[in-house]
Amino acid sequence: MYRVLLVDDDPRTQTTNEAYLKKQGYQVFLAATAEEALAIAESASLDALVLDLMLPGMDGLTLCRRLRETMQIPILFLSAYAKTEDRIRGLLAGGDDYLAKPCSLVELELRLRLHIERYYHHQTGQVLQFGGLEIDLGLREVRAAGVCASFTTLEFDLLAFLARNPGQVFSYEQLYTGVWRSPINKGLHNVQVCMARVRQKLEQLCPNQHYIETVRRKGYRFSVPPEI
Repeated sequence: MYRVLLVDDDPRTQTTNEAYLKKQGYQVFLAATAEEALAIAESASLDALVLDLMLPGMDGLTLCRRLRETMQIPILFLSAYAKTEDRIRGLLAGGDDYLAKPCSLVELELRLRLHIERYYHHQTGQVLQFGGLEIDLGLREVRAAGVCASFTTLEFDLLAFLARNPGQVFSYEQLYTGVWRSPINKGLHNVQVCMARVRQKLEQLCPNQHYIETVRRKGYRFSVPPEI
C-alpha cells in the first residue's frame, strides 16, 4: 500500500482523486494548505506527493522547495496552469512530473505508481555510508571494516528507515507504521525490542560509536557521530 499526500485547496478535486486512489489501494492523506502539508510530511511515512501550484499562503513551488530540503520521494504537480513556463517552473522547483487539470485519473495513478516504483528501485541500489559503517540497501547488508552483521528483515528495515533520514526524530508510532505498516496498537513493545537489537549489533560492529539516539518522550533518530 503506497502512501500519497494530495495537496490542493479545491475540495472537489481532492474528493475525486482521493476516492480513485483509495480504490486502487493507496492510503491517501489530504492537505488544503502548504502548512498542513508540511505537518503531515513530517509525521507520516509518505511514498509520494501530488501538489497544486496555487495554494493559499505558501504556493506549491515554494512548498516543493521546502520539501526537497528533507526528502527525495516523488513529487508530482497537478495544476490548471498548463503553459510550458509553468511546467518548467515546477520541474525546476524539484518536481518529478507535471500534469495539467483536468487530468485522467488513470494517468494520474499510473504516473504516481511509475515514479514511486522507479524511486524505490533507485533506492535499493544505494549504499549509505557513515564513516566506517556501510548500509547496503541493495544487498540488505550492514558492514564495517570488512565485517558483515546479521540483521533480521525488520531490524534492517528499521535501521534503513532511520539512516535515510539522519538527524530526524521519529516517534514510536511513526516507526511502527512506517516499517511494520500496521497500526501502533498491535505492539509498541515490538519497536523497543527491535531497536534494542539494532543498537546492540551496531555497537558490536562499531564500538564507541552511537548511531541510534533515544530522544526522551519523542522517539529515536539516527545520529552521525561528530568525529565522522
